[in-house]
Amino acid sequence: MKTVIYYFTGTGNSLAAARKIAGALGETELIPIASLADTPGTIAPDADRVGIVCPVYDCGVPVMVARFAERLDLSQAGYTFAVVTMGGIGVSALHQLNGIFNRRQNRRLDAAFAVKMPGNFPPLMRSVPGEKCGKTLGRADRRLAEIAEAIGSGRSVSPGFEPVSWLVNVLSYGPFVKGTRNAAEAFSVSDACTGCGTCTRVCPAGNLTLTDGRPAWGRRCELCCACLHFCPTEAIQLNVMLGTEGRGRYRHPDLTVADMVSQRGE
Repeated sequence: MKTVIYYFTGTGNSLAAARKIAGALGETELIPIASLADTPGTIAPDADRVGIVCPVYDCGVPVMVARFAERLDLSQAGYTFAVVTMGGIGVSALHQLNGIFNRRQNRRLDAAFAVKMPGNFPPLMRSVPGEKCGKTLGRADRRLAEIAEAIGSGRSVSPGFEPVSWLVNVLSYGPFVKGTRNAAEAFSVSDACTGCGTCTRVCPAGNLTLTDGRPAWGRRCELCCACLHFCPTEAIQLNVMLGTEGRGRYRHPDLTVADMVSQRGE
């Protein structure tokens, strides 16, 4: 049985989750959503099972993922699922996807899952220390094994309901969506920048360019913070909420720069 999993990742948690599920299911194709962001028209996968794996942003899905879901035709899929990775709460992101599919195709996901992984938005939470991070990833792997078993069995799974997640989504997700495209003003770069260009390569939205050897942000930001987390000198800061100075950096231990570059189909 063929499975297609579409994924979006900024620091590797969702890609690691997609790989874990794919390895358990077999005969699975992983397709980065970022590689399809600029392609026109409907996307109709030729597969028995179709899934989306992505992170939670402000108790919703990334803007790029929401726009992708609007274009995804699930009419030929026998079984559909979604998995969201999150540092705290975010089941409402699964309800958001259900709402998109129900409104456009009169169909809901057959199964929806949430898995906790290390948080990676420094203005809100500090990076998890090594030993604690390892334990969190270990628990996530066990949870992902359970998720893969449920998907492989074709089980119907409800996303459940988190009142706080729903409330945060209602209050914060709209402003988040409006603010992402103007996030350029919130980033800064210090003199520690070496002009290596890593930030421009890892951005899944292709939103950064080097100008006079320093990164410049455009108007396609997803606020995934890949640029910030991958900067080898920690020269990039995001100046919102508590800021990011001294709050650590994170990326999944299996994630590479090459993984991020290939996410854009390059």
